[in-house]
Amino acid sequence: MKNSTKIQLGQQGPFVSKLGLGCMRMSSIWGGATPDETESIATIQEALDQGINFLNTGDFYGAGHNELLVGKAIKGRRDDAFVSVKFGAIFHNGQPIGMDLRPIAIKNFINYSLTRLGIDTIDLYQPSRMDNSVPVEDIIGTVADLINEGKVRYIGVSEITADQLRQANDIHPISALEIGYSLADRQIERDLLPTARELGIGIVAFATTAEGLLTGDLNAPLAEDDYRNHFSRFQGENLIHNLEKVDVLTQLASQKGYTPTQVAIAWVKEQGDQIMPLVSMSRRSRIPENRTAMDLVFTPEEMNTLNTTFAPGAIWGGTYLQR
Repeated sequence: MKNSTKIQLGQQGPFVSKLGLGCMRMSSIWGGATPDETESIATIQEALDQGINFLNTGDFYGAGHNELLVGKAIKGRRDDAFVSVKFGAIFHNGQPIGMDLRPIAIKNFINYSLTRLGIDTIDLYQPSRMDNSVPVEDIIGTVADLINEGKVRYIGVSEITADQLRQANDIHPISALEIGYSLADRQIERDLLPTARELGIGIVAFATTAEGLLTGDLNAPLAEDDYRNHFSRFQGENLIHNLEKVDVLTQLASQKGYTPTQVAIAWVKEQGDQIMPLVSMSRRSRIPENRTAMDLVFTPEEMNTLNTTFAPGAIWGGTYLQR
């Protein structure tokens, strides 16, 4: 395994790769096609070879398909992988229909995940969201019980409020907060990010290119069958305005000899030592580009340009990140 920069999740938590691999898009999501499974498995294994050991999945990704796939990829090399699993979201026919965070459900979910992954212990286990349907103490307390049983090593949380984060951490030390964070989505900077920093909790930042907005590959209007048409950020005048902002990112990236995607990832990792960009990949060809992004540095002027152009509120419209 090659050397890779590390990040500590939590004050007493584990050290993992600074760049994380999101495995969600290796399965059918929102009813779409399933990528080539052989290539997906090879991508996970190549990532491990390159020192990217943080693997993020969910028991509801592809109705369990994603966990099965990750399990195949890490078979025989369990010690190389740090496996993060989200639970609680309920899907039917490829569409979300609610949450189930009852203790009895969590105790059921964990055993199915362990079986599909082919492992004895999940490294990081986290509710995918907390919707106030079940008290925080019941959710976190149940996962803490699973730690005592040896089925979980560390507790994470995802897409919650600053108050919920404090509540959860008071019940049991939280190692990581998984949350959407990018140049286009900076709302966590108001109170959630400062709270996580205060508590010493690591940030696993997903959607670093904001559903592809920051890749420099989009043109207005989107194709009629593009799922992003459902989000106001990608509609009408909003998209035209937002792409004008992205032009600044594209120009800066070109001047530095990088892609807009690399600059977007690098901006996230530059926001703090405790922040991990979680990048979705399903092809091995993506790994070198994303690893190189972790070496990118900015001048103060370049960082000021990005922060000014993409100041909070500069991007019009929302996505599911505002749920």
